[in-house]
Amino acid sequence: MAMQAEDIERLLREAFPHATIMVQGDDGAHFAAEVIDESFRGLNRVQQQRAVYAALKGKMDGANGELHALALTTKAPE
Repeated sequence: MAMQAEDIERLLREAFPHATIMVQGDDGAHFAAEVIDESFRGLNRVQQQRAVYAALKGKMDGANGELHALALTTKAPE
């Protein structure tokens, strides 16, 4: 089942309720997301991105993942 940008945003919003979140993409498999959240302060980029992938609840895991590609931008607010 193909994912929609709204599905990704909903999952991210559950994990990061106060974040600024922007998700783009409309082919059901390739997306770009920007997540700006205070919880990222003091974390390196890998730690931030792991937190985002965890929020996606396995949707990117393995060959059976619903989400094929996600270009991520993560940071703490300035």
